[in-house]
Amino acid sequence: MCCSVARGRWVAALRHPGRVAKKDGHLPIFFFLKSLHPVADNAAGWECGLVLLALIEKTVTGMGYELVDFERRGHGHLTVYIDVPEREGRAVTVEDCEKVTHQLLHVLTVEDADYERLEVSSPGLDRPLKKLADYERFAGHEATIKLRMAMPGAANRKSFRGVLLAPEGETLRLEFEGNEGPAMLEFSLAEVDKARLVPQVDFRSRK
Repeated sequence: MCCSVARGRWVAALRHPGRVAKKDGHLPIFFFLKSLHPVADNAAGWECGLVLLALIEKTVTGMGYELVDFERRGHGHLTVYIDVPEREGRAVTVEDCEKVTHQLLHVLTVEDADYERLEVSSPGLDRPLKKLADYERFAGHEATIKLRMAMPGAANRKSFRGVLLAPEGETLRLEFEGNEGPAMLEFSLAEVDKARLVPQVDFRSRK
């Protein structure tokens, strides 16, 4: 699928065929936009990234969406992952990504942001878990958790796969299968290196 837009050029808009989007796990939907006025990366990359994150989050949330994640890679490549609030009970659509892309293009241009290529996407079936609210929303779902440091009480493991339980305050919980049967991992958000949902695909609904 290809589209055109004023002040930029659509490179591609892709939806993976033959897979089913679940309510809380979305197929990746991408929009790639090449800026007509690219600027070189500057030395203050970290500070620039924080400014961009604040700008993008304000724009995305102001439109009624959730900013799931933000990546800033080399050569001015920005990737923004969005979702719709849980109360809407639906998945992100191509139209959602297109709407956010147009608004971000406008804001980044007005703010003279340092970027060359913009990509807006749904979070995918293996959605990352970044905030406490993510663990609350996806309690009961299967996830993989990688901790920054090994957990002494769990055979010095860093990586776990199990079912998320509702957080107790700021304590996150994962029920997993240990060497001696079911076990509980309790950890904090600061201890997490990476966390993602395990993709759940319903092949029975394929035709």
